[in-house]
Amino acid sequence: MLPIRTMTLDDVPLGMRLKDLAGWNQTEADWRRLLALEPAGCFVAECDGRPAGTTCVSVFAPVGWVSMVLVDPPMRGRGIATRLMEHALAYLDGRGVGAVRLDATPLGRAVYEKLGFVAEYAVARWEGLAAGGQTGPGIAPAGPADVAAVAAMDEAATGADRRALLHRLRQEQPETMKVLMRGRRIAGYLWVRPGSRAIEIGPVVALDSASGEALADAALSDCSGRQVFMDVPVPNLPAMRWAEARGLRIQRPFTRMRRGRPVPDRPLLLWAGFGPEKG
Repeated sequence: MLPIRTMTLDDVPLGMRLKDLAGWNQTEADWRRLLALEPAGCFVAECDGRPAGTTCVSVFAPVGWVSMVLVDPPMRGRGIATRLMEHALAYLDGRGVGAVRLDATPLGRAVYEKLGFVAEYAVARWEGLAAGGQTGPGIAPAGPADVAAVAAMDEAATGADRRALLHRLRQEQPETMKVLMRGRRIAGYLWVRPGSRAIEIGPVVALDSASGEALADAALSDCSGRQVFMDVPVPNLPAMRWAEARGLRIQRPFTRMRRGRPVPDRPLLLWAGFGPEKG
């Protein structure tokens, strides 16, 4: 049996090395956030006496999210990714999680299908140089009193309770979480964060297309002159058209997949996801 142990902060350099070999965009802060939100749900597989792969889960009731399935290239083809996934799924089953989701790369999709995951919809990663955006009226940094409304809106879009994540994001970088006010009502929110290869735009959630465009333009303005990534649900056609009109290009596809109960999400409200590590 392949040994699998709980990941710790001492393993962050391992995670960074593996994600660099895969060409992914995460930073040390992303690994530390995963460990803080679900310390018992991050795992390292060992093969031939040394670390060989990782995976992490996050529980956003009623959804469990699986991410960071990484295997050292020389050790691929030995079933390590499958074993890590089985371990992560057993952990989520033990937590009573009835719906498990992930964003699959084309390379990983076959592994997940064998474990009972089914495709829900495509997600497109857009990339490019941020230019041409502007911050319109009504957009301002989110205050402490806004987080509850933001969390409720986020849950309506994603079908998951991500309050703990949103509170942590605001604590990490309070100036980068912004809300769009329409009168006294919050019509959407955005957050951006640094990545190792590009600035990640997302989550961006909006109640309507006009608000989505305003928030996405404000995000581009905040990142002006820098390389950005933005993961957009393909069913959200207004967001896809906006990204193309702003000169971004599709870098690669993901497939949002599910195991277990359907999730009552609303991808038309989601203009940009957090990224593959939290959906």
